[in-house]
Amino acid sequence: MSLPILYSFRRCPYAMRARMALAVSGQSVRLREIVLRDKPDEMIEASPKATVPVLVANDEVVDESIAIMRWALGRNDPEAWLENADFSLIEENDGPFKHHLDRYKYSTRYEDVDALEHREAGVEFLRKLEAKLDDAPYLAGQKRGLADMAIFPFVRQFRIADMDWFDETDLPNVQRWLSELMESEIFKSVMKKYPTWKESGEEFAFPA
Repeated sequence: MSLPILYSFRRCPYAMRARMALAVSGQSVRLREIVLRDKPDEMIEASPKATVPVLVANDEVVDESIAIMRWALGRNDPEAWLENADFSLIEENDGPFKHHLDRYKYSTRYEDVDALEHREAGVEFLRKLEAKLDDAPYLAGQKRGLADMAIFPFVRQFRIADMDWFDETDLPNVQRWLSELMESEIFKSVMKKYPTWKESGEEFAFPA
């Protein structure tokens, strides 16, 4: 039986969290790196919505990042990420927070958008995380879990929009939490650069 195929884009936060779940589970896949402006026909044929990540496992196609995380962790979950998983918090991240993140970080792509209004709206979600992190080092409690790993790539994107401003904001718990997860070995391991599959024809064993 051949290994599953993962279509991924290195800088996409949805793909980041899928890769981290695959990495921690030890579930091997054949990684095909893509670029969003030139998506391969094979990926679009597998998943017509044409967004990454896409996992193709024989006749099964999984094209939602949280579903890929659950697929991998359902096979092996050595750090118990699925324990006490806060799916409502993940939904708030993927819904309202992502909406504001896009209009803050990429305001020129939208009409009649005030980037600073969306930044402040996004901070309301970060304040919610700040309060949760008053009681424990991670959103999942004393150890990192699914919510931490699913949410932090998006908070990282929020920070990238204006790092000086973010680092001066009164969110010490979030800043500590984000810094720790960005410096984690698992995150660094999934951020390796690969040649694009469409141009090179190369796919790579992942995790390495």
